[in-house]
This record gives sequence, structure tokens and C-alpha cells, in this order.
Amino acid sequence: MSTQTPASQSSAPKPHGTLDRYFHITARGSSIGREVRGGLATFFAMSYIIVLNPLIIGASADSTGNFLGGGSEPNLPVVAAATSLISGLMTILMGVIGKFPMAVSSSLGLSAFITYGIVVLPGMTWADAMGLVVIEGFILLILVLTGFRSAIFNAVPGALKTAISVGIGLFIALIGMVNAGFIQNNGSTGLELGVGGSLYGWPILIFLIAMFALFAMWAAKVRGAILYSIVGATVLAITLEAVFKIGPQTAEDGTENAYGWGLTVPTLNQDWLTVPDLSLIGDFNLLGSWQSIGVVAATLAIFTLLLANFFDLLGTMVGVSNAGGIKDAEGDIPHSRRIMVADAVGTIGGGVGSTSVNSGFIESTVGVGDGARTGLANVVTGVLFLATIVLAPLAAVIPTEAASATLVLVGFLMMQQIVRIDWTDVEMAIPAFMTIVVMPFSYSITNGIGAGFISYVAIKIFRGKWAEVHPLMYVTAALFVLYFISGPIQNALGVG
Repeated sequence: MSTQTPASQSSAPKPHGTLDRYFHITARGSSIGREVRGGLATFFAMSYIIVLNPLIIGASADSTGNFLGGGSEPNLPVVAAATSLISGLMTILMGVIGKFPMAVSSSLGLSAFITYGIVVLPGMTWADAMGLVVIEGFILLILVLTGFRSAIFNAVPGALKTAISVGIGLFIALIGMVNAGFIQNNGSTGLELGVGGSLYGWPILIFLIAMFALFAMWAAKVRGAILYSIVGATVLAITLEAVFKIGPQTAEDGTENAYGWGLTVPTLNQDWLTVPDLSLIGDFNLLGSWQSIGVVAATLAIFTLLLANFFDLLGTMVGVSNAGGIKDAEGDIPHSRRIMVADAVGTIGGGVGSTSVNSGFIESTVGVGDGARTGLANVVTGVLFLATIVLAPLAAVIPTEAASATLVLVGFLMMQQIVRIDWTDVEMAIPAFMTIVVMPFSYSITNGIGAGFISYVAIKIFRGKWAEVHPLMYVTAALFVLYFISGPIQNALGVG
């Protein structure tokens, strides 16, 4: 993977134009064309969020029987419109303020936690839950402005940062394979290849064609390989759907088709212009949760959201930075504090927009893999998200089977960093190993980081090497212990 070109080299071209100077395009060895291409690739890789986020937070009722937006029936289009708006605005904000190619959108993990762990609590409403998200975002912002979040990031040993990046690589490769149906959970024995251990159906074929075509183009150093694979596979998918009428895995009447398209059916037979309904914006109750479920339960919910969001960003920042070699002369991520501020504002925006916690998306590594190195790529991705407010079917045309192949390649690229870890240093290698394996196995970046931090601190303590551990690592390890046992704590307090 290409990395940035040091600006200090005499042969490096000088920046030209306001856009170049502001985003440091030349300084990071990029070009406007590469940034646009990378922004497109990131959007295509994560556009599924416009469809999937409404299915998670929009299709389940709160404890009062009402759905997001206050109705007695799901209203997925209104959730999709809000998701597009908030994702677009927060992604552009990250690009302009953080100058970092990391798109921002609704965190699916935290969306699921809010849906199945918070709004189901007796008395809790969707507006109350989104109020909790706003509060959590403000706490994050305070932690950033006081320097605490940056201090924790700097306290993490280099080997663990590398392990986080490698673990994310395995994690997103698994996400790609699962999203494409290449790996499935059969519900009895766990994960298996395809359906019943066999690969069958046109959607799987699309994924395989996209993946191997991408591998071949990448090996041949074809610029724009990621974008070409997504577009090419989508065109082929649309053609196959038009000819064979494959249909979705689950039809509107509930009919199951194991060999259908997983999330979106690629077809051009849609209404392309829609009038957006943005009534969800501002539909939150800032302090309603304190009255609905009590101070203790609300505090535990905020703590869980905070810890997960806090370290999800750390992992995503490291992953994106390492994937693109985006580091300053000291080896640190440039504008890291600005990135953290933009991320915290994104969380607040997610609560205000009723779209759940918004944070950095690891699929941004797809755009980085296709050349993105600056915040200009975010502007491109964000504008495309905003366009889907009125062009909602645009994102739905791209089947996950076509876009998921890119995640597998990016997983490989991030996995290459594993050679930076000294595996002969067992005291560091074991925590690194735990970080790497727990992420994909538990389907959570936060869980992997927590397992690595706790292992690192525990080993150092038992070895009598207390002084080698940064004090903040003790604090974060202790917080992760509380995080992992938050369920029993809530049950003991009668708030679970």
C-alpha cells in the first residue's frame, strides 16, 4: 500500500492552490483525483448503512410500544433520510476540521445496544435514548478538550496500537465475508461456508468475482482497483437480477430464499427522486431517561456507550492511519485532537438527529486503500450521503455482495502490519494476540481493545513491572473490567 510522501524531500512537489494547502493534499503524497476516487470508494463501501441502520433502530418498538419517530408502525424512510443527513454532515465536518479521511456514520454496534439494551427498559422511549446519546457526546467532547482522551491514546504501547490495527483487519475481513453470505451463521453449529457448507447462488458468485478481480487488479497495481471492482460487480449484479429475477433472501410476504440478495436487490426499477422527511431531527429528550429508568440505570447506560465509543474511535483512527501511512514527523496521527473533537460532535449530532451514536467508520480504510489521504475525501463521501436524502435508491442499488469484497482486501492490507509486533517478547505478544483474536471472534473492536489492555496490565503486575505501565493504562484497564461485567452489575442493582 502506498504511503505519504514526506514534504521535506526536495523532490516533493510544492502545494498549489487553497484546497491543496488547506487539506495538505500534496504533503501527504496525494492528489485531488485520488481524494475524489477514495471518497467514492468509501461511500460505496459503507452506503449499506442507509439501509441497515433503519432496520436496526427503526424496526423495533421501545418499551411503550412506539417506534422511532413516535408512531405505532415502523417508518424506515424517515430513519433513512435522517441517517443520510447526519452521516453527510458529520463526515464533512470530520474532513474539514480533522482533515482526516475517516467517514462518520451511525455505529451499528451501538445502534444494536440502544435498540436491544436501552429502549426496552421499562418506561424508556426512543426520545429518552437519543437524549442519552447527546449527553454521552458532550462528555466525550469534555474529555477531548481537557486532553484526557489524547492522553489515553498516547499511553497505549506501540505494539498494542499495531495489534489493534491488525485485529481490525481481521474483523473487517470477517464483516465483508459475512455481509456477502460467504460465511454464514447456521444457528446450530456456528459459522460455516456459504449455505450448508457449500457456495451456491448468483449473489455469492458476484462476491467471488468481485473479490478475485480485485485481488488481480491490486496485484497488477491498477489504480482505482477498489472503485472499479465495486462498480463492475454492481453492473453485473444488476444484469443478473434483470435476467434471473433472483430477489431478496426474505421477501415482503416473509418467503425465505437462502440464495437471494442479502440486504439490497440491485435493480434500476425504482423511484429515483423522493421528498425527504426530516421530522426525526431534534426528536430527543435530553433528561427523560433520568425520570424513565432512574439515575443508576441511566448512568450505567451512558458509561457503556461512552466506553465503547471512546475506544472504537481509537481503533478506527489507528486503523485508518496505519492503512495510509498518515503520520507526522514524530510518527503521530496529525490533527488527532481535531479528529477527536469532530468525532465527539458527531456523537452529539447522532443523538440530535435520532440516528444513534455517530462515529468513525472502519470502512474508511477502503477509501484509504484507493488513495484517500486527506479530509477532502470526506467531503466527497459526505456530499454523496447528502445526495441520498433525495436520491435514496442510489445507495440501495449497490448490493452488499459487490461492496464486501473490498473489505476482504483491506483486511489483508491491515494484516500485513503484524510483522511490526515482536512475538518473542511474550509480555507484549500475549496482549497483542488477545487484541487481535477477540475483535473478530466477539465481533467488536471495543472488546478486542479491552482484552488486550487488561492482559497487558495483568501480565505486568504479575511480573512485578508496575513502573513500566502508564498510569492511564491502569485506569482504562479497570474501566474495561467494569465494562465487561456491566451486565451482572445491572442485574444486581435490578436495572438490567
